[in-house]
Amino acid sequence: MTEQLLITAGHMLLTPDAPQVDDAAVLIDGPVIVAAGSRATVQAQARPGYRTLSFPDATVLPGLINSHVHLAFDAGPDPVTSLHESDDTALLTAMESRARQLLNSGVTTARDLGDRNGLAIRLRDDIAAGRTIGPRILAAGTPLTSHRGHCWFLGGEAQGPNQIREAVRHQARQGADVIKVMATGGGLTADGPPIWALQFTAEELTAAVEEAHHAGLPVAAHAHGTGGIAAAIAAGVDTIEHCTWMTESGGVDLREDLVARLLAEDIHVCPATHPNWHAFAERIGPERAHEVFSPARRMAERGVRLIAGTDAGVPRSGFDGLASSLEFFEYIGLSRRDVIAAATTEAARALRIDGDTGRLYPGYRADLVVLGANPLDDLKALHDVRLVVMGGHAHSRGENNTRRGRARPLS
Repeated sequence: MTEQLLITAGHMLLTPDAPQVDDAAVLIDGPVIVAAGSRATVQAQARPGYRTLSFPDATVLPGLINSHVHLAFDAGPDPVTSLHESDDTALLTAMESRARQLLNSGVTTARDLGDRNGLAIRLRDDIAAGRTIGPRILAAGTPLTSHRGHCWFLGGEAQGPNQIREAVRHQARQGADVIKVMATGGGLTADGPPIWALQFTAEELTAAVEEAHHAGLPVAAHAHGTGGIAAAIAAGVDTIEHCTWMTESGGVDLREDLVARLLAEDIHVCPATHPNWHAFAERIGPERAHEVFSPARRMAERGVRLIAGTDAGVPRSGFDGLASSLEFFEYIGLSRRDVIAAATTEAARALRIDGDTGRLYPGYRADLVVLGANPLDDLKALHDVRLVVMGGHAHSRGENNTRRGRARPLS
């Protein structure tokens, strides 16, 4: 019989939209939550011999979800070169370190949307088996891209419906949790197509989505240009990443008919906001910043379902940046409760894991974060992480989260 863990705190959010519980507690047994709510009620359900961690001035909420990371990239000024200079053994070791950074910042689930040689899948399995420490990972494996398209160097080039279907089947056999499709170009690929340019035909995108859904896998589409966004929606993708509505001329073309389809078809959007967005806004000035960020603001105003992600791994987007990125959602008009939902309940629903995480409910995974202050008062509280619990295992910030056991050798 496992030792139960009782965590008590001054405040608790069972879900972002639930009333705040004061003098609260959550009872954990192994990897799951037994009870959460008022301390007296929860404590009465504990078995004799339980262990207690007390945080009288802190706030407990569900563990955070970063829906867009790239553990294979180092967040340095040139992550592509760094990737090329690392063999798979060194890269996997570096990815383990980055996963610990995510966990220490309060992230208990991370969706990795593109790596090399399935290393994120391998890391996912090592974490799940207890061989190393990190958040729960949902891995896309190698992203699908056109010939010499965005991130072609990761190995996912495919052209024509038949090649694309086989590429999806390959990722499914490798154990991918999600299929990533590069619907448009991107800024990280210097010799690739323009960031706004559509990379696949409608038939090719539809083939990717059909094959993924046949395998029971959702599809995340990288799409900057309005044409790519339209094609991704028409193909039936599940989430759209970035969704900046760019045009060839450098302007913005946010189409109301497409926004209506995002809503009607329950497609979530992950803006993948860079943690240093504040500095960028200051550099270009308030008027220009308002213009640049207007597409995200307009989507928020119209009720598009936004989820949190940082594109961690691209230049200067560190793996501890989710809290800073979430402040962008408040800047564009979301309430603090909605901001927290974007990184918990709404993200869990978008990633198809809302049946076991994103809420502090009995029977759910014991994924939670303890903050030194209340994020409903100020989102900066998200920077003050006191404790992270992932799958029932408690991690103090700064703990030496190294391997619990030996990792399997690389094949």
